[in-house]
Amino acid sequence: MDEPMTHGPLHGVRILEFAGLGPTPFAAMTLCDMGAEVVRIERPGAVPLIPQDVDYLNRGRGFVTIDLKSPDGIATARALAGQADGLIEGMRPGTMERLGLGPEELLTINPRLVYGRMTGWGQNGPRALTAGHDINYIGLTGMLHAIGGEHPVVPLNLLGDFGGGGIYLAYGLVCALFHSQRSGQGQVVDAAITDGVSHMATMIHSLYRSGQWKDRRQSNLLDGAAPFYTIYQCACGGYLAVGAIESKFWEELLSRLNLTDMPPQMSTRDWPMMRTRLAKTFSTQTRDHWTQIFDGTDSCVTPVLTIEEANRDAHLSARGTFTEYGPEVAPRLNVTPGQIGPKRDAGPMDVAAVLNAWS
Repeated sequence: MDEPMTHGPLHGVRILEFAGLGPTPFAAMTLCDMGAEVVRIERPGAVPLIPQDVDYLNRGRGFVTIDLKSPDGIATARALAGQADGLIEGMRPGTMERLGLGPEELLTINPRLVYGRMTGWGQNGPRALTAGHDINYIGLTGMLHAIGGEHPVVPLNLLGDFGGGGIYLAYGLVCALFHSQRSGQGQVVDAAITDGVSHMATMIHSLYRSGQWKDRRQSNLLDGAAPFYTIYQCACGGYLAVGAIESKFWEELLSRLNLTDMPPQMSTRDWPMMRTRLAKTFSTQTRDHWTQIFDGTDSCVTPVLTIEEANRDAHLSARGTFTEYGPEVAPRLNVTPGQIGPKRDAGPMDVAAVLNAWS
């Protein structure tokens, strides 16, 4: 096998990022991790919403300070966009147009530019101009309703901001960049969190339309109702995640628990009773005890780790999943792997130097 190259698959791609929150820096980070050269535009005197000693979302790229309220600042931003392959912005619809930095203006300057737009609601629709956050966007999609027990449970901001938002923006940019490099034609990528989350839920919608999914929480195969796909508390207060969907895995799980007299696995009317029996069994021992029992088996039982415990987990440590610069690049490519670390963190940059390098 050939030795891996020292740069990622997006080496040579230039991305101009307008500083934002959540999904936009995450999208830029993922592109940087894969080798793209990203320069972030920061506002003068900008203060982080949540001050941090280290902000992993901003890793891998430098920034320039530009006053977008001044004519000179707008001219500089246009000049940078004129040399970029792609652009990332997460302003409310119409803001970039009012600044004279909208896609119509910049695609005139640079016809091959891929113009990435990140919003919660999208560039059009009745809610497009209203404020919102992750929890609002996923609430509108039906997916927040589907997660939890008696009440919906907030899935951090992973489902909306990063899953349906940042990753979809990065994916859309890469797709459009592929087209642009072959055709010379740029385009606008309208990445809306509501669209991305809904797209991720394609399987759930398919099951629902087929009559295989009930539109209420903890009533379905994958939402915690099934005794073989749920979470159980242990004697110590810790938890186990059980995902023994396939019959052979379920049978192995029951065998190791000495619960071989259970009703058929897919007897949904017996699920509550089956869950109760498993819950009672798991409550007799600690999480670590059960982890030892099931470790290395195909029972599909794993401990629910804390963030600190995950950083020390043997499997994740063996893969180098966590580094001093944040979680490792994902996914992993064997020929053109991405790269994180101090060599990729440029910090403050001189605008003139960037323009000279990009010209």
